[in-house]
Amino acid sequence: MLDFTPDPIALQVGPLAVHWYGIAYALGLAGAFIVIERDARRRGADTRYLVNGMIVVAVAALIGGRLYHVIDQWQLYKDDLTKIVLPPYSGLGVYGGIAAGLVAMVLYTRYRHVDFWTWADIVAPGLLVMQGIARWGNFANQELYGPPTTAPWGIAIQCQNRVAAYACPSGADPVATLGQHFQPLFLYESISGLLGAAVLLWIARHFGERLRRGDIALLFFLWYATTRFVLEPLRVDNWTFFGVPTAMIVSAVVIAVAGLTLIVRHRSSFGTPAPRPAD
Repeated sequence: MLDFTPDPIALQVGPLAVHWYGIAYALGLAGAFIVIERDARRRGADTRYLVNGMIVVAVAALIGGRLYHVIDQWQLYKDDLTKIVLPPYSGLGVYGGIAAGLVAMVLYTRYRHVDFWTWADIVAPGLLVMQGIARWGNFANQELYGPPTTAPWGIAIQCQNRVAAYACPSGADPVATLGQHFQPLFLYESISGLLGAAVLLWIARHFGERLRRGDIALLFFLWYATTRFVLEPLRVDNWTFFGVPTAMIVSAVVIAVAGLTLIVRHRSSFGTPAPRPAD
């Protein structure tokens, strides 16, 4: 079991603190850019607007992800709204980021007169790469963990970072871990993201002639939503709707819509076959 508890601050220069969370997010963006650019060139897509497009989508995703997180964890912000926008802060809701980023991408592709579905297929594996890297920022903040476990990969969580369900006894040292370990949900999502990116890239390369534009994007939604649906019940501090985790409901809807769309478009003439990229 892992007893190491990281310091969330990577570097402190006077009043300026550089957090591992921000570094993980930046590294995730860099990893996504590398994957997206390589796949775009392999497909022969025009990459002139890639950098600006990623900036626009990333900013929108950051805002949307932050908004989702604030709603999810409203009890942390309701008494001091400045915590929403003032550093230091952590926490991004992936579904909020996906929704806002999706809207920004639709608008940007329309503005640049490029095909949305083609670029959605190109971007999808990169999003999972970003997920796989950026989730390690949650580890640095000692967040996104599940119930206590005796599994060898369990992680220690300091008392000051415990959710109410797993709170330490009154008077316990805030930095103590009490020898307890918890399910590393961040790790599960990280592994799922990297594995999912590899699977999507493999499918795109080996089954390109059978795919239609948008298939890889739909498979992305299926992959991520399934991962989230499976892991969400392990969380106890999440946003719920009539007692059911909201993210789990959203995941179920995404799975149904993406799955049915894939079935329908491959059982009919709906959609346009994706162009066969060069090897």
